[in-house]
Amino acid sequence: MSAATARESARPVIGVVGDVLLDRDVEGSVTRLCPDAPVPVVDVDVVRESPGGAGLAALLCAGSAEVVLVAPLADDDGGRTLRRQLGHVVTLPLGHEGATRRKTRIRSAGQSLVRVDDGGPGTPRDVDRDRVAAALAACDAVLVADYGGGTTTDPVVRGVLAEIARDRPVVWDPHPRGGPPVPGVTLVTPNLAEAAAAVARAGTTAGSSAGSSAEIRDIAPDDAAGLAAALVTAWSAGAVCVTSGARGAHLAHARPDASAGHVPAVPVAGGDPCGAGDRFAATAVDALARGRSVGEAVTTAVEAAGAWVAAGGAAGFRRSAGDPSRTGVLVATGGCFDLLHAGHVSTLQAARALGDRLVVLVNSDESVRRLKGPGRPVVPAADRVRVLEALECVDATIVFDGDDPREALGHLRPDVWVKGGDYTVDGLPEAGVVAAHGGSTVVLPYLDGLSTTAILERARTADPTSLSLG
Repeated sequence: MSAATARESARPVIGVVGDVLLDRDVEGSVTRLCPDAPVPVVDVDVVRESPGGAGLAALLCAGSAEVVLVAPLADDDGGRTLRRQLGHVVTLPLGHEGATRRKTRIRSAGQSLVRVDDGGPGTPRDVDRDRVAAALAACDAVLVADYGGGTTTDPVVRGVLAEIARDRPVVWDPHPRGGPPVPGVTLVTPNLAEAAAAVARAGTTAGSSAGSSAEIRDIAPDDAAGLAAALVTAWSAGAVCVTSGARGAHLAHARPDASAGHVPAVPVAGGDPCGAGDRFAATAVDALARGRSVGEAVTTAVEAAGAWVAAGGAAGFRRSAGDPSRTGVLVATGGCFDLLHAGHVSTLQAARALGDRLVVLVNSDESVRRLKGPGRPVVPAADRVRVLEALECVDATIVFDGDDPREALGHLRPDVWVKGGDYTVDGLPEAGVVAAHGGSTVVLPYLDGLSTTAILERARTADPTSLSLG
């Protein structure tokens, strides 16, 4: 087994450094207005709490990696809640200035009415440099999840991160109130507004290495490609990817020979973008920890972020995490998988990025024959299952005999059902079964031009004299 293959199949160790929040969703119904002010009255049905900020990033990374979280944690009720909910994540707590930072969203009918922030400031105290350095030295890659609490401006933390960035991948998810990335990080992932603000700041202090102040200030705030290129130099970063929601992402590299450009987003109807940046950064650092290129990491991260939005964002994640009968978010997808190709793999990886476990529902041989004709399947079910279960992103498989997976989904009850192809959610008969159990359905497109039928047809019509075993 090659070193690259070993990295891809093993669970890497990822360090997450940043500011942890306690996210709270207060959900209820609105049937009347307050008598003393024109505001809605929310009758509370449920309150859900879960780690946010670097805590959410750590939980997302923990779906496919071992995680070490380095972050300030307060010694109060909120801090104890965070420690309990981060139970399977190895945590190195730093001293925390003030009470636990909380973000409380008051929600009704799937919409946020108001957000209330309290606690903090969350600045780290009593940072032990040797302990932080030892914790991160054991990691294959590091994610910096900055939420403006002060962790990325702490001189001790910055010093350790600068050393780590010299010899292993570091992904830096910045914040307007945080410190700039340390020199040499592999990838910085600002959104469009963060990138525009950073370039505006750089335009007032630009030196010879970053171009003139006038050149930087001339970049339009919605020119994602220009912003990414300017920030590569201003931050001395290996690469910068500026994310812009439905417009996709723009990647720029410090190396002139590296591929750059636009990565389109997966089209998403509706959904909730809250937490999409964390999903993006967590997916990117996981890919880099496995030895994949920056371009591959960004492409995978864009797909995962789109699927995250479609699945309900952070609120959907908290709903699933709040089910005591589940240990994490259960994702399911399905199909014939007669000849596994790149389109299948892309969908399976994006599906796995949505949760903690991925179960693949596989059509039986009889089911495939009814759907595809007497010449199919080419590969029997036992072998198709064996190939699927060899993939790192697949946790389990289920073979079903029906023409569609509704019965199997009724028993499995996944939190998220993912379908690859040119379907719509309304056109999938199984979407209703998933929704009846509180789950959501996400449709991800296959890579263009790839299908088992097309591959088999090309094999049948190929000129045998053109085939070579060499």
